[in-house]
Amino acid sequence: MNPTRLFRTVAIAEAITWTGLLFGMFLKYGPADNETGVRIFGMLHGVVFIAYGVGTLVVWVDRRWSAGRGLLALAAAIPPLATLPLEWWAIRKGWLGDTWRLPAGAGASLPDRVVAWLLRNPLRGAAVGLVAVAALTGVALMVGPPGS
Repeated sequence: MNPTRLFRTVAIAEAITWTGLLFGMFLKYGPADNETGVRIFGMLHGVVFIAYGVGTLVVWVDRRWSAGRGLLALAAAIPPLATLPLEWWAIRKGWLGDTWRLPAGAGASLPDRVVAWLLRNPLRGAAVGLVAVAALTGVALMVGPPGS
């Protein structure tokens, strides 16, 4: 897994779940009047939305993105399907890379040290990422759905 593959994977997954949620909303408010699609894709999209945010933060720190670039990447998850053009743009502009910067030489900042620690052992990094996504999903569920 490299920065490009991580970012591409979460960006595409986020767009796919957005599509599912939009389809579920069509079924709910359209002729079917059925909330099942929103229940299923709403939860799935919420989890992937958080995973996109976590993955984007890791890439942001590793690639030393500016605050503007990082915030733009995070904000792309809000409008439907916006992560796809952002991912294409990021690859075209060279924002991503084929190798991780941090495992070889961690910077002095706390975010650099944390991301380097996660990247040195990919299984540990994946486990911590899954725990972070689960914990943040739990917090989101306690807060409630958007607009509630």
